[in-house]
Amino acid sequence: MHPLLNSHRVTRMLQSMKKLMLYMFAALFLGTSGASAACYAEYKAKRDNPLELFYDVAQISAPCTRASARAQLGALLASQGLTLLKVMSVSEQ
Repeated sequence: MHPLLNSHRVTRMLQSMKKLMLYMFAALFLGTSGASAACYAEYKAKRDNPLELFYDVAQISAPCTRASARAQLGALLASQGLTLLKVMSVSEQ
């Protein structure tokens, strides 16, 4: 047998790859199990003194609308000392 194929490093790498594939298939299966799609909001926010600008995407709860995203993100960001500037978009995935 080739020495590389008998290496413990290669064996551990293959085991890690198998685990990763298992997790990916499980996520795919669970993600398509008929549950409602997750809603994500893309937004811009700021913090004053000194001025910091933020762009991020956050998961929000239903309904998946800009108005709902503004309400949820406004409260969440305010608790972190940020001000919501704009909800750029919302999408179900």
